[in-house]
Amino acid sequence: MESIPMTVGGAKALEAELLRLKDIERPRIVEDIATARAHGDLKENAEYHAAKEEQSFCEGRIKEIESKLSRMQVIDVAKLNQDGRCVFGTTITLMNIEDDSEITYQIVGEDEADIIHGKISCHSPIASALMGSEEGEEVTVKAPKGDIIYEILEVQYL
Repeated sequence: MESIPMTVGGAKALEAELLRLKDIERPRIVEDIATARAHGDLKENAEYHAAKEEQSFCEGRIKEIESKLSRMQVIDVAKLNQDGRCVFGTTITLMNIEDDSEITYQIVGEDEADIIHGKISCHSPIASALMGSEEGEEVTVKAPKGDIIYEILEVQYL
């Protein structure tokens, strides 16, 4: 099985979600099923079917998280060789050469990616272009609208 790279924060978030699903959601769903069963005929009981569907989703997500946790490789970026290179977990400030706009991204695992919060997957085109590059270098990102050239302003190991 292939290992799954993850930051310390991403691993903690997955572990917290697993605990919530097992300790809070699972018992609540079991209770909802029992309550719905008490209402009688299960064939036409929408509450029962909804609760069973939610249970199925919850159990599937628990299995998915457990699988990922068993294969995860936690990378603590603060403990890496801080040589100014863009690697998994680093936070990078970029300047678009065309319009001088700045943007900051952290390179994270697929499960942690959240573009709204500036977290990009290590498999994304931007991360692929950045990996191994250093502060001061220019990188070209192949985007659907055409190539974008960025200058790496800062690499942080937070």
